[in-house]
Order: sequence, then C-alpha cells, then structure tokens
Amino acid sequence: MGSGPGSEAASELGSGPGSEAASELGSGPGSRAASVLGSGAGSRKEAGSASQRRRGALRRAGLLSTGLLVSLVAVGAGAIAVLKPYISPDDFDGPGSGSVTVRIAPGSSAEAIGSTLADAGVVASARSFVKVSEDRAVTGRLRPGHYRMRKGMAAGAALDLLLAPSSRIVKRVTVPEGLRAAEVLARVAQQTGLPLKELQGVDRALVGLPDYAPGIEGFLFPATYEVEPGDTAVDVLAAMVERFRAAARQVGLAAEAAKVHLTPLEAVTVASLIQAEGGTDADYPKIARVIYNRLAKDTPLEIDSTVLYAQKRRTLRITESDTRVDSPYNTYRHKGLPPGPIANPGEKALMAALHPAEGDWHWFVTTDPAHRITKFTNKESEFVRYREELNKNLGTS
Repeated sequence: MGSGPGSEAASELGSGPGSEAASELGSGPGSRAASVLGSGAGSRKEAGSASQRRRGALRRAGLLSTGLLVSLVAVGAGAIAVLKPYISPDDFDGPGSGSVTVRIAPGSSAEAIGSTLADAGVVASARSFVKVSEDRAVTGRLRPGHYRMRKGMAAGAALDLLLAPSSRIVKRVTVPEGLRAAEVLARVAQQTGLPLKELQGVDRALVGLPDYAPGIEGFLFPATYEVEPGDTAVDVLAAMVERFRAAARQVGLAAEAAKVHLTPLEAVTVASLIQAEGGTDADYPKIARVIYNRLAKDTPLEIDSTVLYAQKRRTLRITESDTRVDSPYNTYRHKGLPPGPIANPGEKALMAALHPAEGDWHWFVTTDPAHRITKFTNKESEFVRYREELNKNLGTS
C-alpha cells in the first residue's frame, strides 16, 4: 500500500511544483524579509551591547590611566622624599651659638664626622656636612682631634672651624735633642699640665720600650708632640717611644749597629754621647770616630758629659775633682761605654753612631761653645792646647 499509486502520487506531489514553490518561498523575498527582520531589532540589541562594552573598556582604560598616574605621582613623591636628604639635606643657617667640644676619631670618613657633628647638635644633618665637604673637595684635609665648635651651625661654617687650626684643642710640647729623661719629663709637665709625679711614675712596661732598653733614658725621641684632652702620662711617653722606634727603623739601627760591632743599646748609648757633646751636625761622625778609636785601644773615653750626667749637673766647667766622681757613668774612671744612654739623641746622632767618619783622632774639644767650634786631634799636646783655648773662652784660665 505504501508503494502503490497513492504513494507515488504523494511522492510526486511532495516533489512537484508545490514543493519547489515551498522551497522558493522559503528562499524568496519573505525569507529575505525575515532575514532583514532578524537583523533589525535583534541586531540593534547586539549593537547596543557592543557600544556598552566599548564604553566600559574606555572607562576601565581611563581608570587604569588614572591609577597609573596616581601611582606615578606617588612614586615620584616617594622618590623625592628619598632623594631630598641628598639633593637638599637639612641644614642650619648662620654661625651657631654656645660652645661644644667634639672629638673626631682617627680614620673617620666625612660621613662619620658628619654623624658626630649631628649627634652633638652642631649641624642639622650628617648629609649636609658631607655635601659641603664634597662640594669644596676638602675631605682629605680633615684631621682627627678635639675641636671647639658651636651648636646650630650651618654645615659650611662647621667645616670652616674644623679646617681652622685655632679650633683644635691641643697642647704642643717640643723636646730638643740631647735632653735627659728627667728634663724631658719636667718639660712635658710644664707645657701640657700633666702632673710631673704621674710622668715620673709611669710603668715602663706600658710605653712600648724595645726589648733591649733598660729604661726610658735615650728612648724619648726629640720631636714636637701634640697632647690632646684626655691624653695620659702613659699616652705621651708611649708616643715618644714609638717615635724612637720609627727612627730606629728608618736608620736600620739593629743591622747597622752590628756592622760597627755594637748592640742596639750600645749604638743608642754612643749616639747619646755624641748628642750630649754637641758641636755641629758635621762634627757628629767625627766624635763617633774618636769614641771608636779610643774603644779600640782600650783607652778610657774621658767624656765630660758622662761625669755631668752622673752628677745630675749641666755646666761647661769640669774640675779634676769632678772626674773622680764614683759612678759607672764616669768614663774617666771606667773604660768602655757607660751602662746606658746619658741623653735622648736625635736621628742625626743615631746616624753618626752607625756611620762614623774616617780618621785617626783620639781627642776632641769644643773650644768655642758659643760658636759651636770643635777641634779634633790625634796628638795629646794639641789636645792640651785646645783645653786651654776652651778655658780661656770660658774665662776660667
């Protein structure tokens, strides 16, 4: 039944002109109208949504831009806050007022000095001091020490005071060549205000003496020393001994003493004899030669300054009775070198002891002390004549 003429009719009907009409109808103008209709209101909805999305994106972009701008402003403000102490550090105006003592430690950098000044209320900030010292390129000229400053100073004014010698609180003591240890201590006490008893009572083990030194005599090196507030008797004597050690290294004391068959202590002792006898710098190596010539012949040195050291006196007039004083330092009575230095020699005397002149002299006399004229000879008769010349110049002949 399904495949009979009715089926065929139906089939033909479904595939006939009506079918084509229906097909054409679905693809005809109505279909285009529907298509147009479908792209009308619905399309406008879609267009509206797109427009809204664009507006939202713009709003978000605007918000992002605003946020970025705010962030950049915040970062800039933060950067300025961080950099301000370096670009324009806090600083006081004017010369300040009052008085405050500030200690600049050895080896302090400009930053450390600035911090010290800021902590003391001298400058407003450490960076202000660093900046002005760098701008003026004087960092390398800043010295350690105690300084008299004022509070509330402009950094530039504070720097000016640190560079001014008059602002430094220091006492200076000059030790000439040839002074004895007792004389050095008295001079230091007078010029620094340190109690003499404290200087005399310093433990010798605390001042850094060389192993071969029996005491401080001969090892308080002649020089100018700076004594700052708070320095003790030990500090001052230790500085003098250290200065001697530096000079000893400079002249090669130990090695050079061995070349002239002396121990380091003996070399310092000879230098002290040279220094005590005086004369000019050019006389020193000749005096050294006289000493070595007499030692080589086992002849008493007969040096007047050793007698005076034993007597704790200073004079140019030596009597016969003076030469009989009972002391191991009396080189009239005892052959060889005295047991230790009799004065504190300088570098030139040390050099002369290590590098004596060539000559056969056995005597010397400073015939004219006022003009530092010293004469040398290998003849006793000439020596006697030189002594008479000395006595005449001293008015004792």
